[in-house]
Amino acid sequence: MALRYQSLSQIQSELKSGTISCIDLVQYYIDQIEKNKQLNAFLEVFKESALEKAKHIDEQIAAGKEAELFGLVVGIKDNICYKNHKVSASSKILDGFESIYSATAIERLVEKGAIIIGRLNCDEFAMGSSNENSAFGPVKNPVNEAYVPGGSSGGSCAAVKAGLCLAALGSDTGGSIRQPASFCGVVGFKPGYGRVSRHGLIAYASSFDQIGPITNTVEDAAKIYNVIAGRDEYDGTLSGKTIEIADFSEQTGAKRIAVLSNYVNREGIDEEIKNQIKALTEKYTSEGHVVEEIDFPFLEYLVPTYYVLTTAEASSNLARFDGIHYGYRSPEASDVETSYSLSRSQGFGEEVKRRIILGTYVLSSGYYDAYFSKAQKVRNLIRRKTLEIFKNYDFILTPTTPTTAFKIGEKSDDPITMYLQDIFTVQANLTGIPAISLPSEMHSNGLPVGVQLMADNFKEAELLSFSNYTLKLINSKPV
Repeated sequence: MALRYQSLSQIQSELKSGTISCIDLVQYYIDQIEKNKQLNAFLEVFKESALEKAKHIDEQIAAGKEAELFGLVVGIKDNICYKNHKVSASSKILDGFESIYSATAIERLVEKGAIIIGRLNCDEFAMGSSNENSAFGPVKNPVNEAYVPGGSSGGSCAAVKAGLCLAALGSDTGGSIRQPASFCGVVGFKPGYGRVSRHGLIAYASSFDQIGPITNTVEDAAKIYNVIAGRDEYDGTLSGKTIEIADFSEQTGAKRIAVLSNYVNREGIDEEIKNQIKALTEKYTSEGHVVEEIDFPFLEYLVPTYYVLTTAEASSNLARFDGIHYGYRSPEASDVETSYSLSRSQGFGEEVKRRIILGTYVLSSGYYDAYFSKAQKVRNLIRRKTLEIFKNYDFILTPTTPTTAFKIGEKSDDPITMYLQDIFTVQANLTGIPAISLPSEMHSNGLPVGVQLMADNFKEAELLSFSNYTLKLINSKPV
C-alpha cells in the first residue's frame, strides 16, 4: 500500500518549497477519507475548521513563522475531547454530545501547528480488541477489508495505514494502541504512565489509560510525543521528571535485550510470528547487542489481573453516564429509577455492560477482598518483577500479538478469546512502563505482523531511539 505522504518531514519540505499548499494538503486528506468511506474509520470530518487552520498555516509559512508541527494532519480517537466538536466514545449514550473544552494533548498539538481533521471510530468507551464494539459499526482493516483492524484504537490505526491522515492519537489501556498498530502494520507508541496528560480523555480505567501517537515512522511518533508530554495542572498523576528528546543519530553501544521466552514459546502463538522474533534477535546479535531469553513467571496472571482491575475502574468511571448527569435519556423512562435503568440499558453496548457488571461484582461487599484487593497485590508483584528485569537489560522484546488480524465476526461471540488478544500488551499498562509496536515483515497470509519493545520507567527517549534503529534493522536485507 503506497502512501503519498509517509512522514512529517516530507510534508514540511513540500510545504516550504511551495510544491503544495496546506489547504491543498488538507483537501487531499478530505478526498482520501471520502474515497475510503467503506473502512468506517472516520465518524466525522472537521472540514471547515481543518481548512480554516490550513489557511492560517499557509499564511504563517509565507511569513516564515511556521510552528514546529506545521502540516501535521491528525485524526483523533473518539474518546479525546476537542472544543466545540462532538465526542461520543463511539457510544449511543453520548451520541450528539459536544465538548466544551479540548484535551491537553489536543491543545498542545494545535498550538504547535497540527491540524485536527476529524474523529475516529473506536470500540465503545475503548473496550475491545477488534473495533467491532462501536455503536457506529465495525472498522475494516485497510490491508484486507474482511479482517478487523484491532482495537480499541482501530479507527486510528486504519486511518493512518490507509493514508487518510498522517498521524492519529489513540488511547492505550491494555494495548489499545499497540495491538491495532500490529494488525494494521503501523507504529503505535504508548508512553509511560504519567507522561502525557489524561485531561480531556474519556476515562475507561484511570490507572491504566494513556494517550499516545500512531504514525508511519518512529520519528513522527517522537515529534508528537515531545509536544504532548509534560506536566499539566489538570492532571495530578503526571510526573515532573524532564522529558528527554530521542536521539536518532547512529546507534552507539551494545544494548542488552531480554526476550521473554514464555511469551515467544506460548501455546497458540503463530509460528511465523515466532520466527520473526527469532530473526530479529539474530540481527541484534550480529550488530553486537546481547540478547538473552528469560522467563516471566506471571504471564498467565496478566489478563485476569488486568480485567479485574480495569472493569472495577470502569464501573466507577462510567457511573456518570446515566441519562441524568450525562448522556442519552430513554424516552420510555417514567421516573428516576426507570430513567437510570432504561437509559443505561439502551445507551450502552453489550461489551460495556458486561464490563460494568463484572466491575461492580468485584467491588461488591464480600468479593472486594477476594478479587479487587488480591488483583492489586498481583499487580504489584508483576510490576516489581518487570522492573527487576530492567536492572540487567535495556529493553524487553516480545511479539505484539499472538496472531495476525482475524476476520470480522470470527471472535465476537467469545469474550474470553477476545480478551486474550491483549496477553502480550497488558504488562506495560499494569506496570506503567513505555512500550511500542513496530511493523515487522508481512505474514505469508498477507497480513501485517508487529513486534513490541518495552523499556524502563521514564526511558521513552531511549525506547524511541532504539525503536527507530530496530525498524531500520527489520527492513534491512541480509548481506
